[in-house]
Amino acid sequence: MSTRTAQAVVSPMLLRLAKERATGALVRDHGTLYLVDGRVAHAESPVAPGPDVLLSAGGRQLRQGRVSAGELEICHLGALFDAAFFALAPGRGPARFQYGTLHGTHAARAARPVPAIDIERETLRRRELLDHVWPYPAVDAAPVVPRTAAPGQTVTPRQRALLAQADGHRTPAQLAWALGRPAFHILLEIRRLAAAGLVTTPPEPAVPDPVPHESHAYAHPCAQPYAHPYAREPIPYDGLPYESAPYDPAGFASEPDIALLRRLRDALEAHL
Repeated sequence: MSTRTAQAVVSPMLLRLAKERATGALVRDHGTLYLVDGRVAHAESPVAPGPDVLLSAGGRQLRQGRVSAGELEICHLGALFDAAFFALAPGRGPARFQYGTLHGTHAARAARPVPAIDIERETLRRRELLDHVWPYPAVDAAPVVPRTAAPGQTVTPRQRALLAQADGHRTPAQLAWALGRPAFHILLEIRRLAAAGLVTTPPEPAVPDPVPHESHAYAHPCAQPYAHPYAREPIPYDGLPYESAPYDPAGFASEPDIALLRRLRDALEAHL
């Protein structure tokens, strides 16, 4: 593990909630983590297909006892880590935690909650792996446009199946749902294809928007913030950089005016 990975922290709030042994929903721009006694019992993201989609795509039936308990648990854990990776991506708004029991959610039926530190470690490992394969994240959100392979160039069966679904309009996230595969696996495959010159690579933004108080500059493939239906009475953490405000569940503050901040930035840059 590199020094950068060892020192990085994905979500200080998640670690604080784990230490507190909190139960509830941690709502972020791109997904939600459900905690039970400080452990992550379930994760959801609009990018990542859930266990039912993954099992169905694999030809397994969810009813009539055709999936063993072990298979179901493995699929659940895989989907949890997949969704948590995207939910923990840097966002533009403050994270919010909704205290309370998880009745009526998938988390209430989770077989084995995962320690928050394991979620952090795996998220960092995945970010580093993506950057190692192809350190240009613009391909994560762009429509996948195949390119003709060079004579003698090898394409794996998984890559061939992915490219067959790439119609020039579907993004990696949409391909994950279409293929019923974990979204992170699709991102990794797309970056491998980009490194091999088998998909077009969009230009990186000249001046990317700064990500406040995040240890790793990772561009998330979700284009729109994710508003979860169970996120009632959110607790904003404002006034200090993202996720660095004191952990005070009773404190409420107004959210920053992002549009105003951008206009001020543009005005300053115009006078430089």
